[in-house]
Amino acid sequence: MWRSQLNNDRNYNIEIKDTADHQYAYSFDFDVIHPYMIKSFEPFFKKGSMLELGSFKGDFTRRLLSCFDDVTCVEASGSAIEEAKRKLGDQVDIVNSVFEDVMLPRQYDNIVLTHVLEHLDDPVKVLRRINDEWLAEGGRFFLVCPNANAPSRQIAVKMGLITHNSAVTSAEAEHGHRCTYTLDALERDAVAAGLNVVHRSGIFFKALANFQWDRLLLTDIISKEYLDGCYKLGQQYPDLCSSIFLLCERGSDG
Repeated sequence: MWRSQLNNDRNYNIEIKDTADHQYAYSFDFDVIHPYMIKSFEPFFKKGSMLELGSFKGDFTRRLLSCFDDVTCVEASGSAIEEAKRKLGDQVDIVNSVFEDVMLPRQYDNIVLTHVLEHLDDPVKVLRRINDEWLAEGGRFFLVCPNANAPSRQIAVKMGLITHNSAVTSAEAEHGHRCTYTLDALERDAVAAGLNVVHRSGIFFKALANFQWDRLLLTDIISKEYLDGCYKLGQQYPDLCSSIFLLCERGSDG
């Protein structure tokens, strides 16, 4: 079922479009990062319901459906929802709204927010709604953001392509990015919203840019064993990962 509650000035349909020099999402995201996100999440999943905040075109949603029968999605882009509905049919309940305004009828045992928080105008406000309104008692919240300190970004700084690790590039700004998180800044915002951070990690050691990975994945240079090695190394060095991951539970004020 698709329900619309959208009322916002930003044009989310434009923000998800590829630009001349930057894609909104890469094959590396879909084929490498998404599976390793699920692998990172699975040991912590609770039985019951799943709320995905920011489902884009349903690619990660489809992976969640392998773990949950009860999935609700909230997505701001109507064009992304149309694509998701073509892929998923009526397997999920999709609400077309921004997180700041959406009204949800219940609480959820699991909530995921992956590569979305950096797009929000007021991230702490949305995290507070997750803690206070949507996360069930005993539930788990899975928060993932691109990592400002990923080696690929640090190399780009040394090359003079970006000014500093946490910079928001012009292409990222066109896609709606408002900030680029480090692990300490991400935890700062989670704690400010009242959430209880119970686990910190990273997902996939990454020294190459996404477009470089996309080219490599078309060759036989990268093996499954190499990818698994990067995933395992990322758990050892979370601050050098493609993405940073916080597992949270409801804080006492929730």
